[in-house]
Amino acid sequence: MFAVLAPNSAAVLSPELQQALDEARRAARLDGVPFAGSLPPKTAWALVQAGAARLVDVRSVEEYRFVGHVPGTLNVPWATGTSLTRNPRFTRELEAKLADKELPVLLLCRSGKRSALAAEAATRAGLPQVFNVLEGFEGEIDAYGQRGHGDGWRFHGLPWQQD
Repeated sequence: MFAVLAPNSAAVLSPELQQALDEARRAARLDGVPFAGSLPPKTAWALVQAGAARLVDVRSVEEYRFVGHVPGTLNVPWATGTSLTRNPRFTRELEAKLADKELPVLLLCRSGKRSALAAEAATRAGLPQVFNVLEGFEGEIDAYGQRGHGDGWRFHGLPWQQD
């Protein structure tokens, strides 16, 4: 069983985790990405476990509850309802739920696309360390029209639960 640790802005990062954050930031700058960077799921989970980052799921409430979610995450939908209508209050809701604005924020969605858009918006709103979690919770659609068979949070065996 996995334990979920509370984020701690005073957490001491291992050299490997610090290097992963630095590399993500460097790659983002080189690629012109308008947020801090992108991290693979296992690195994101290691940062959360170290108490060095806050994981926020930006999928709709329906996806979060019925498809599954990472225990201990915040849910701040980037889009709402079955039509995925853009949430105009996203950045305000995100800021209101974050206790430590200096702690890195890792955004997770279904495949890593909505969370990248959300990371851009959160960065524009003034949050300094917003990262996208690559591959998302379910991963990309494969040749059979299915998710979760080649990448994504669940594919990597990281903790998750369903309501």
